[in-house]
Amino acid sequence: MTALALHDGGPRFALRERTALLLAALAALVLLTSLAALGLGATGLAPARVFGIVADALTGRTAAMEGDALIVLQVRLPRLLLGLLIGAALASSGALMQGLFRNPLADPGLVGVSAGAALAAAATIVLGDALLAPLIGPLPFHALPVGAFAGGLLTTLALYLVATRGGRTSIATMLLAGVAFGALSGAIMGLFSYLSDDRQLRDLAFWSLGSLSGATWTKVTAATPFILPMLLATPFLARGLNALSLGEAEAYHLGVPVQRVKALAILFVAVAVGASVAAAGMIGFVGIVVPHVLRLLAGADHRMLLPASALLGAALLVAADTVARTVAAPAELPIGILTAAIGAPFFLWLLLRRPGGMAL
Repeated sequence: MTALALHDGGPRFALRERTALLLAALAALVLLTSLAALGLGATGLAPARVFGIVADALTGRTAAMEGDALIVLQVRLPRLLLGLLIGAALASSGALMQGLFRNPLADPGLVGVSAGAALAAAATIVLGDALLAPLIGPLPFHALPVGAFAGGLLTTLALYLVATRGGRTSIATMLLAGVAFGALSGAIMGLFSYLSDDRQLRDLAFWSLGSLSGATWTKVTAATPFILPMLLATPFLARGLNALSLGEAEAYHLGVPVQRVKALAILFVAVAVGASVAAAGMIGFVGIVVPHVLRLLAGADHRMLLPASALLGAALLVAADTVARTVAAPAELPIGILTAAIGAPFFLWLLLRRPGGMAL
């Protein structure tokens, strides 16, 4: 009996050990990229100086916001925190979608969240000036993120209602409806681009490529209540997603509340991606690359995959943003270009070196 218990417990212990080691390594990567993000820029700061400024702020010893302290605490730190939140949200959403669809190519955009947020934001940019500005004056600065967030949530609700019949949600129907709505949204956004003036066209182009340049403490505090609870709650879906990988019928017979798991996963993705798009625009490729890379490297167990995706997504987006604002300084590249430029070749390299290709 003892030998059997040791034999049964061995794999579990090894899994916990590997998971802990992986998460520790990814946490160290997040720390390193965060330190680089705070120190690199037009004004370079040594790591010791960055630590000193942050420590002084935490202990209340910063007497005046000037010089290096102003740069770190009011410019780079909110941008860093927003990047960590959005990177973690996009990568975790990708892991949820891939587990829900049982397809490693699934992406948060498939459920229509990104398309709905983009369409609402485009309507706010183009129609807001023409229809609302004459009535209420210049639109407030928060009109665009509020519109994008509302658009993502409403779109996901509509797709969920379309795919739900008799209390059961068809993931295949939601996927097809999401693809159809994405195509429709693209057509309407093309019409908005045709109707927009030069300023509106520049706003549409820059927003559609994503950027953290507008990060402020206001945006951080607005996004955190939506993204952080999702990140904390997502690991509780790991058991259900592991069971769903066997099929819905098998998961149901294992005692998993299949419909609840699907509804919660869709809700988490809608809230997290909607808030991310509202805060930073459209940032692609993080949600598909990060979970797939981790799945190829460490396996498909969602107990590991979900928290690891959050950490690697946060590190990847912060690293991409640091490059975006330093490689062509004082100009700044849209971060969406970099995430695609970095992610696509690495993604292809992983696929080419894997003997089984896409098979998992």
